[in-house]
Amino acid sequence: MARIDSQIKAFSTDAYSRGKFHTVTDQDLKGNWSVVFFYPADFTFVCPTELEDLADNYADFQNLGVEIYSVSTDKHFTHRAWHETSPAIGKIDYVMLADPTGTISRNFDVMIEEAGVADRATFLINPEGKIQYIEITSGGVGRSAPALLDKVRAAQYVAAHPGEVCPAKWKEGEHTLSPSLDLIGKI
Repeated sequence: MARIDSQIKAFSTDAYSRGKFHTVTDQDLKGNWSVVFFYPADFTFVCPTELEDLADNYADFQNLGVEIYSVSTDKHFTHRAWHETSPAIGKIDYVMLADPTGTISRNFDVMIEEAGVADRATFLINPEGKIQYIEITSGGVGRSAPALLDKVRAAQYVAAHPGEVCPAKWKEGEHTLSPSLDLIGKI
């Protein structure tokens, strides 16, 4: 089961990005921070608004050294057709993974078997290939790229500063906490 600090499972799949088809494996996610962004299907309603929001904020993710991988159970051919016909999806420069067999969705425990699609789920993966953040919402609830950027910044800060933690609503540059017995009952 996909849990915090669990290692991502092996996969190899076809992908579409920047006008080309190529293969992506779990090994491609290692060495960098990655966001694996599952959505139910291409040519739908909430999904393009989320993917466009990620596209609009992609430079900010890149500035943090984060690569984005969107994933649906559609084929890479469908990703290309959607990219070429939708103004919102046409903005995407990040990698769109094809998961027609559901292998990746099952690896992350987000496959809705009876529908043959993935849940609306987000995973932040550290450079060692371990899950650091998980968000799963119901099908009708879209996600926010700026909120995800805040989670990425916090996870990266904690990884770079052992012994410190980021409190609720933490923003980059704000005060963090160093857990100790002295803080118990004083926050």
